[in-house]
Amino acid sequence: MSFLFKYGTLLVIGLLVLFFSITNEQFLTYGNFTDILRSISIVTLVAIGVTFTLIVGGFDLSVGSTVSLATIGSAAALVWYRQELLVALLVPLVLGLLVGLVNSFIVVKIKIPDLLGTLAVMYIVNGIQLSYTKGFSIYNNMPMADGGTAPGAFIPSFLFIGQGELFSIPFPAILMIFFVIVVHLFLTYTKAGRLLYVTGANREAARLSGVPVDRYRMYAYLLSGLFAAIAGIVLASRIGTGQVSAGAPLLMDGVAAALIGYSILGAGKPNVIGTFVGSVLIGILLNGLTMMNVPYYAQDIVKGIILIGALAFTFYQKKAADIKI
Repeated sequence: MSFLFKYGTLLVIGLLVLFFSITNEQFLTYGNFTDILRSISIVTLVAIGVTFTLIVGGFDLSVGSTVSLATIGSAAALVWYRQELLVALLVPLVLGLLVGLVNSFIVVKIKIPDLLGTLAVMYIVNGIQLSYTKGFSIYNNMPMADGGTAPGAFIPSFLFIGQGELFSIPFPAILMIFFVIVVHLFLTYTKAGRLLYVTGANREAARLSGVPVDRYRMYAYLLSGLFAAIAGIVLASRIGTGQVSAGAPLLMDGVAAALIGYSILGAGKPNVIGTFVGSVLIGILLNGLTMMNVPYYAQDIVKGIILIGALAFTFYQKKAADIKI
């Protein structure tokens, strides 16, 4: 049981790879694995943001709508206003930080429960991006209200972020691995990272110990909004359009990846390496099911079962550890 607690999720990934390799000869190819890496890069970025809020004992339901807002922001800057790469990157990042700031104000200052507060922000952000675009996606040469066409376009340097490769490795995968490593080092080896965990472990004890709890909770929501915005940039550059509500499906996948991460190596707590492994598990699962022609609406059932299994191992392990104590 101890082995299963620590390595159960990794074992499931290995079994899935073996099963899909047997059932489809195209699964175990370099091209397919690069497709998996591209697909999980966006989910992983969203899940990293969710992980930060979980660490401080919170939860951010607005990440999906923030991804959509960032996607629309970068697309509008390029297509509607003919801006260059720097502006197309800065606009969504600022928007993501603003959403994080609003979330932290509602949850930390007004003290509305995080699920309710971020749910309200999710609706507000959805309404803003739909009102701004009037419900239309943003794409090259799209018709405008004045009868003409959009003056700008998605530039190659922006599209490279989501579609390019370096040394035959998808650039989004390189970005994903870079951020996973940086966040892992930050959470593991810096004072700020440790204080985030202290804040989430026991908020009152942390406050009595002199930790500025509210400040670190605010940092978590800001980082959640920031990583959702980065995911939105990668999404827009990958599909080459600014699609309204494009980030909505990413919320549940990001949350699932972050929660599955609890069970990785018996951590029993939010951690970015576990979040990455959770994204890999979801990516392999969805890719394999798609290659088996399983309908997309049935794939959610399998994801839910996998999530239940991972969380069952995690909380059973935690209960067993509490009994020993």
